[in-house]
Amino acid sequence: MLKKLSLVGLLSVAGLLSHSALAVTKTVDSTTLVNGYMNVFNLPADGGSYQFGSSWGTQDLSSNFSNSSTVTLGVNSVNDPASYWYIPSGGPGAAGNKIMEANLYAESTVTGLGDTTLTFNGTVLANSLDGAHSVVAFIRDFAPDFSSFNGQTVALTPGDFSVTLALTNDPARHVQYGFTMTGPNVWITDAAAAGTVTVTAVPEPSSFALIGAAIAGLFAVTSRRRRA
Repeated sequence: MLKKLSLVGLLSVAGLLSHSALAVTKTVDSTTLVNGYMNVFNLPADGGSYQFGSSWGTQDLSSNFSNSSTVTLGVNSVNDPASYWYIPSGGPGAAGNKIMEANLYAESTVTGLGDTTLTFNGTVLANSLDGAHSVVAFIRDFAPDFSSFNGQTVALTPGDFSVTLALTNDPARHVQYGFTMTGPNVWITDAAAAGTVTVTAVPEPSSFALIGAAIAGLFAVTSRRRRA
């Protein structure tokens, strides 16, 4: 019975390691969250139609890392006083005339590994955004021609967050994860009053620690069997 139980336990450990090889976890990291993209829309009152999108530098997105694992996300401003951007025109107190969707994200190459799941997690240290702006964490998995798209999001409130997506087994697809800030543009002197969100990394568990815990559990079971 002891030998049989030990074999079952070892197979369980092997199964855990095999499953872990197909489960990828990412967290907040300044070396991977290096891409910025801005989508611009009309205000809902003006129909909300898509205007344009373009790559932006991460600092232009008001995404600033204080260290390698902590980022503060601010609302977006456009340094152009034209009425296209502000009502009636740009200046302190002016209302934004566009909805800005700022994306800070990483590109990940984890497709083509079979039934892979990707998890993106972290801890929200603070969220002082006004009611006009919101931030989500996201994972996206899409075809290069955008013919198919999978995604998951989670709103960022103080405390831990985690978003998980089962990826399509196709190495040609694009996989992105990161944060999206959405809301009207504000004049730069009004940005601080609109609030920020500060997010930090969740320490990634050591694979050796997971293996050790599984083996320790096996030994505990076999020890109880001996005493019985």
